[in-house]
Amino acid sequence: GRGGRNQEFALSAALQIEGVEGIAIAAMGSDGIDGPTDAAGAVVDGETARKAREMGLDPLCFLDDNNGYEFFKAVGGHIVTGPTGTNVNDFYIAVVVTEEVAW
Repeated sequence: GRGGRNQEFALSAALQIEGVEGIAIAAMGSDGIDGPTDAAGAVVDGETARKAREMGLDPLCFLDDNNGYEFFKAVGGHIVTGPTGTNVNDFYIAVVVTEEVAW
């Protein structure tokens, strides 16, 4: 399959947090490149896997095939920055909202 370590991580996370509200997880390379793709990584939430299934896609099959790029191309969630000119490290970010926030 196509993709890189960050898309693979995000797809795996999508399966782990499936159905859980208030959580979003992003994984991306600081250089703007994740594997042999134009994506730096991906962002998921508790609805990502459900959305895929509603589209007739099986997230676990994409994960088993190391095909995160095609999964996020179909479902959405790619982070695309283009080359950033830096390579500090990968970023893994989780946001958890535990109560309703009034803005």
